[in-house]
Amino acid sequence: QVQLVESGGGLVQAGGSLRLSCAASGRTFSSYAMGWFRQALGKEREFVAGIGWSGGNTYYADSVKGRFTISRDNAKNTLYLQMNSLKPEDTAVYYCAASTNRLPFKSSFNSWGQGTQVTVSS
Repeated sequence: QVQLVESGGGLVQAGGSLRLSCAASGRTFSSYAMGWFRQALGKEREFVAGIGWSGGNTYYADSVKGRFTISRDNAKNTLYLQMNSLKPEDTAVYYCAASTNRLPFKSSFNSWGQGTQVTVSS
């Protein structure tokens, strides 16, 4: 069982940046893929970005491609999401997720953090 704790959310103006972090424990962090999802009020949770076990494979939703960067530090058991050029439509609760696989197939995520709120004002 893996435990995930997100941090770094907050309120930012449109065009600004935030970096989310996710601290993992309870399982060998470097053995599985990780991802970020988000859920806006009244909407379904959606995939944002995923990264393979070694950090060599990254995938992004079209809506964030070119603005967000996912990365991981296996020595620190930590996942990151650097978010630049933020837009009001990026407002959501952001969740860190752990996969059962070495690559971040969207259906392979089965462990979730508690979420961190990101609010982008116009």
